[in-house]
Amino acid sequence: MDILINIFGGVALMLWGIRMVRTGVMRSFGAELRRALSMTAGKPIRGFGAGFVVTAILQSSTATALILSSFAGRGLITGAAALAIILGADVGTTMVVQLLSFDLHWLSPLLIGGGVMAFLSSEASRRRALSRTAIGLGLILLALSLIAQASVPLRTNETLSLILKPLTDEVMLAVLLTALLTWVMHSSVAVVLFVMSLAALQVLNMQLALSMVLGANLGGAIIPVIATLAEKPAGRRVAIGNLIMRGTGAIACVALLPYVQPYLAALADHPARMIANFHTAFNIGLALICLPLVGVIHKLTERLIADPVLAEDDGGPRYLDPTSLDTPSVALACASREALNMGDEVREMLARSLDAFQTNDTTMVRDIERADDVVDRLHEAIKLYLTRISKEELDKDESERNIEVLSFTTNLEHIGDIIDKNLMDLAAKKIKKRASFSEQGLTELKAFHARILDNFDLAMNVFMSGDVDMARMLIRQKVTVRDLERDFSESHYARIAEGRADSIETSALHLDVLRDLKRINGHLTSVAYPILDRAGELTVSRLKSQAEEARDRAERSAGIKEAPSS
Repeated sequence: MDILINIFGGVALMLWGIRMVRTGVMRSFGAELRRALSMTAGKPIRGFGAGFVVTAILQSSTATALILSSFAGRGLITGAAALAIILGADVGTTMVVQLLSFDLHWLSPLLIGGGVMAFLSSEASRRRALSRTAIGLGLILLALSLIAQASVPLRTNETLSLILKPLTDEVMLAVLLTALLTWVMHSSVAVVLFVMSLAALQVLNMQLALSMVLGANLGGAIIPVIATLAEKPAGRRVAIGNLIMRGTGAIACVALLPYVQPYLAALADHPARMIANFHTAFNIGLALICLPLVGVIHKLTERLIADPVLAEDDGGPRYLDPTSLDTPSVALACASREALNMGDEVREMLARSLDAFQTNDTTMVRDIERADDVVDRLHEAIKLYLTRISKEELDKDESERNIEVLSFTTNLEHIGDIIDKNLMDLAAKKIKKRASFSEQGLTELKAFHARILDNFDLAMNVFMSGDVDMARMLIRQKVTVRDLERDFSESHYARIAEGRADSIETSALHLDVLRDLKRINGHLTSVAYPILDRAGELTVSRLKSQAEEARDRAERSAGIKEAPSS
């Protein structure tokens, strides 16, 4: 039991180390790696090279496959190009196995110690992320040492020999069970390294170890298939194509296992090196065979997963890429883009709201009310996405941007509610009473509504650019809108005083519309405050300080006392 517990702990530590390496690399170079993948989509050879380089750095073909599935689902890359990149990624992920097949246990304390010192001595986000990568590599080396030490007694364990004998005789069973283990561990690299450690101690014979390597490759292709089940068909096809290639290759190689061992022994006679070389050779051979066939394989996946019949857009989120969460800067850009999408929906509601008053169209009122349901769904999706981002380690700027996006979308959701529950309720009352605004009153409402729409566009620009001058302009518009609302209200009261029947009949409606549009403008101007605050252009309070208030009281008191003698 102690042996199994120690092996389990070593495997868990190795998985954590692999995760730290991937997270550290993504936080350091995530945006650059994504850009490299997207820029090489035109040519299969360049795509293969990009996939190799990116995944050799990232050390996760699963992460690369998920990124490519997301790209394909959004139409940023074709399925055939994505498959070419994945073939390179499958080869790239073997590089860490090659590296760790050598005896590098002495590097572990240096990497962990140096990484921790660098992490604690710096506040720079990239340097801390690279330190995390170094710590992760050190933990992987330490885990391999722990697994090797814990596995030594298994060499002579007769019970283990009895358990492994059926797997040695039934190669396909070994492949399938290892594929299942890989899916559970969510890391083909970890499984191959684990198999390599046991083979180096001769706990596993070479035939079984090689079949388990094939199973790890098969399982590594299953992981993205399950992870992309909720993706669009174009994204799912990439994962399915990868499974077809690696699954076919793994099954085809089962029959060749007895014949490849002499060649592997000729290259290197150490079991760990033999397994690492076989893992790399399998993926290189698979790439040489499948690279010219990526177009055919993509067409096959199109037959297996057909595009659905086009339907109306359900108003769900478009840009919240879950594969970007490891790179907070990219994820925040996705959230900002989705916030703009939400803003477009709310602006369309606002733009149509005055038409509903003018046309007395009940269908338009219901359409605008239904549009608020879309806005609510987008707000909920963005909020959950930002919550997931906040669980990552964010620097000061990223944390502030996270809050800004959340605040902006919350204000947009409030604006949607004002349009839905207030303005459209007023429109429905106007339609029911068959009331009409006076000609001058309608002209004033149009002018006020147009000003709010202009401010909406300005607020969207301020949100994306963070420009201080535009933020100042937006804040000044708050005063302009307040004055305009007061002027239009006074003009309306003047028409009532003149006894104009249409103004008297729609008085409450008219004033409520002005009030609600002013409230909407208040929510829009909120986006400017964080920007101006960072620029040091906001006062703590608009209220007078106690000293100023005391001075004013003293001056007033002095003026009263001096009055009789004047």
